[in-house]
Formats: sequence, structure tokens, C-alpha cells
Amino acid sequence: MALKNPLKVAAEGCKCEELTETQKFERLDEILAMYKTEPGSLINCLYVAQTIFGYLPDEVLKHVATELELPASKVIGVASFYSFFNRFPRGKHTIKVCLGTACYVRGGKQIMEDLVKYLGIKAGETTEDGEFTLEVVRCVGACALAPVVIADEDTHRRVRPAQLTELIESYRSATPATKEAS
Repeated sequence: MALKNPLKVAAEGCKCEELTETQKFERLDEILAMYKTEPGSLINCLYVAQTIFGYLPDEVLKHVATELELPASKVIGVASFYSFFNRFPRGKHTIKVCLGTACYVRGGKQIMEDLVKYLGIKAGETTEDGEFTLEVVRCVGACALAPVVIADEDTHRRVRPAQLTELIESYRSATPATKEAS
């Protein structure tokens, strides 16, 4: 029997951010029940859990382990290994600084250092106000545009330290949807 794509199942009619914690676990349990006996379904189930909760806190990982009858260490290990899983809440906006060779030598390192100071967080962290998550990426394939900063889905080229405050503040005042429209 072919099962539906778990991400489509998780998203069908679900405005997950509007659900209570109990409702989120109920939704997750419905989907975990569908995949419980499917070999190799852990990654798909973790995708679903992340779609529902927005990230994968320990409580959710332990719940997935219990429902799938897997050791918690295996579930936590998989969630920690793959970079597309988030173990902590993400900011409304994601700022990615390319530190591939071209970006690094053209000032990417200084851009990153300045963003760490300005935002008050390290790479991989989210600001206390929940606005920004800062990440390092290794080459985005835009070497001729170096140094590159990607804010949400927008690629900013030849970024200079003097531009950072204005760039960050333009996102602080915009939701991801309104930023897209501008």
C-alpha cells in the first residue's frame, strides 16, 4: 500500500501555528500511526513533527521515539545529524552569511563578525525577541556577487559592513510576507 507524502498529510487543512500544544500532539499521533510500521520512516516522521511544531524540542523527539518504538538516542541522533532539522525555535527571519572561499576572502568573515555583534547571537542561534536566526552557509553558488548575505529568500550581493544595520532593520520591520511583496 502506497502512503501519501507525509508533508502533504501534515499540511492538509492544518494551520499548525494556530493549534494548541495538545492538538499538535494529536495531529502528530495521527500521522505517526500511519507510518509506525513503515521501515525507514523516521526522517519523514521528523519532517512532519517539525512541520507541526515549527522545530523539534526534546519533548517531541521523545514522543516520536515512543510512538515509533525506537530508542530515543536514535531519534535524537537523526534530528541532530541532519542540518534541515531545527532543534530550537527559529526566528521570523533567517539571515545566512556565505563563508565559501570567494565570500570569505571578499569580506564575508567581517560581515559575520559584525552580524554576531549587532544581533547579539552566534551562528545557529535565534535572537531573544524571536526576530532573527543567524546561519553560516558554505557557498551559495554566487561567487561573482561575493560577499553574499541571504535574508529569508532574498539574496543580497556585494554586502559591505556599513550596509548591515539598514539591511537588518528592513527585515525587522517587515513580516516575511510583506517583505516578499516589497
